[in-house]
Amino acid sequence: MIKVLLAIHLLIALAMVGVVLLQRSEGGALGIGGGGSGFMTGRQAGNLLTRITAFLAVVFMTTSMALAVLGGSGAPRRSILEQGTPGEGTNASPSVDAVQVPVPPPPQEAPATAPAPPAATEQ
Repeated sequence: MIKVLLAIHLLIALAMVGVVLLQRSEGGALGIGGGGSGFMTGRQAGNLLTRITAFLAVVFMTTSMALAVLGGSGAPRRSILEQGTPGEGTNASPSVDAVQVPVPPPPQEAPATAPAPPAATEQ
């Protein structure tokens, strides 16, 4: 059921993109409905394309909501705040305490040497 509804949803989305591109833009760049002669005048084509776009938008939103309802009808979902900490459960990764990280030995200290006294300067 979901696959069929998803296929219909995608076809409606493609049809809506096509209808929107057919409409006359303000600059007239991609509009095809121009010209005073032909099957339909510019105003009639605009009204028809506007109505088709509105219809496709309503059907698109309807299929979107149906997909959302059908997609959420699985196992009950819990909030992430209700889930346990990462150490609980069988598939969880080991906790930080269980991982043993080798600690390098402390660096050897160099023997302390006294700094040389400042040289006396004559004035």
